[in-house]
Amino acid sequence: MKNSIKNITAIVLVVFMTFSFTTIEEEKKEIKVENSKVVWKGYKVTGSHEGTIAIKSGHLNFSNDKLTGGTFVIDMSTITNTDLEGEYKEKLEGHLKSDDFFGVEKYPTASLIFTEVKSTGKNSYKVTGDLTIKGITETVSFDLSVYGSKANTSLKVDRSKFDVRYGSTSFFDGLKDKAIYDEFDLTADLEFK
Repeated sequence: MKNSIKNITAIVLVVFMTFSFTTIEEEKKEIKVENSKVVWKGYKVTGSHEGTIAIKSGHLNFSNDKLTGGTFVIDMSTITNTDLEGEYKEKLEGHLKSDDFFGVEKYPTASLIFTEVKSTGKNSYKVTGDLTIKGITETVSFDLSVYGSKANTSLKVDRSKFDVRYGSTSFFDGLKDKAIYDEFDLTADLEFK
């Protein structure tokens, strides 16, 4: 009996020591910003506009090939429109960068920091994160798919939560066909190292 207790104690100590000094390998994989793309699409009563915006920096965290976290910084000065040309394109881009919308001079970046990642399938995850636009942080949730060294997602963002008021029926009455809907879409196709 004494030998059995000694053996069990020794096994428990060995197991405890092994787990105490074993670290979980967390790997930080940098986003290849030149190969990644973020597309936005905004809607109004009379139609929609879309364009792109560049990722300034970012990374995804993995542990044993499972997504565990991530952080992104968006360069707000890169907002471009892709469905208009010439003078109308320039006017819209200037307006989006103005204080009426994203106030790019005062707020040159936006960010997204993952706060929770749950696996929902082989290559899919439910991500919750803190999105900061114009210095205001709100919680967002979205689905993210990861395949090899690529990831993609789509999410809806309510601009009124970030004090982006222009043309919003949440702040102004009587806009009729000049109203711009509060929700806009972001679609990201990411490539990482």
